[in-house]
Amino acid sequence: MPSDRHGARPGIALRTAALGGMLFLHVPIAIIVLYAFSSESKSFVFPIPGFTLKWFGVAFQRPDIREALLLSLQVAAVSTIVAMILGTLAAAAVWRSRFFGREAVSLLLILPIALPGIITGIALRAALNLAEIPFSFWTIVIGHATFCIVVVYNNVLARFRRTNRALIEASMDLGADGFQTLRHVILPNIATALLAGGMLAFALSFDEVIVTTFTAGQQSTLPIWMLSELVRPRERPVTNVVAVFVIAVTFVPIVLAFRLTRDTQDVAGSTK
Repeated sequence: MPSDRHGARPGIALRTAALGGMLFLHVPIAIIVLYAFSSESKSFVFPIPGFTLKWFGVAFQRPDIREALLLSLQVAAVSTIVAMILGTLAAAAVWRSRFFGREAVSLLLILPIALPGIITGIALRAALNLAEIPFSFWTIVIGHATFCIVVVYNNVLARFRRTNRALIEASMDLGADGFQTLRHVILPNIATALLAGGMLAFALSFDEVIVTTFTAGQQSTLPIWMLSELVRPRERPVTNVVAVFVIAVTFVPIVLAFRLTRDTQDVAGSTK
């Protein structure tokens, strides 16, 4: 029937567009992974002249890469902890309280991740210079925490909104103090959302480059190291090896965060 033929066309077009989008996003990543094993160090040729693992050994033996990796891991870990604490407190305040300007506060909390990174970076650098704060490990953490808080805040606030307030009231009526209610009622309900937000924050912080450029001073995180290598390439396969490592480190927490939050129905006392 004509209607069947017309009904089939959008499905095929949609699948084709989806496949094209997936290829557009992931083929460049596959190329980076492929050339990390190239035996040729100076140029990109296809097919690659040969496969080797030597660049992985070269990469892990270089002290500048190890130092940049350690700094990135430290910054990501501290930024995630700060984001989990402040993001959860902010989400709890917005969820629990009714005050004038609450929506404006929520907008201001989300704004750092909505703005272009270069705007955030310039603003942070200007503020640090105005306060005469020297660039250090902690200035990088401050810069990363500004957008890491957002992902934790969004995840936790969404979970709070699915939690029945009557659970907290019942806990208090039964004699539990604030700490007991937090431990036995609130945290179990928001735990997966908090963990997922923390994983996303870690992934965002680990591979952040724009804001880091304005707040790092002379320090070099792994993405900054990669950027400098791309500007003045020496051993391109080594840069590709580091890129593969960054992809792996950011891919794992994102997948885990997705698995933790894909079923949002399992919330005790959730409201429909």
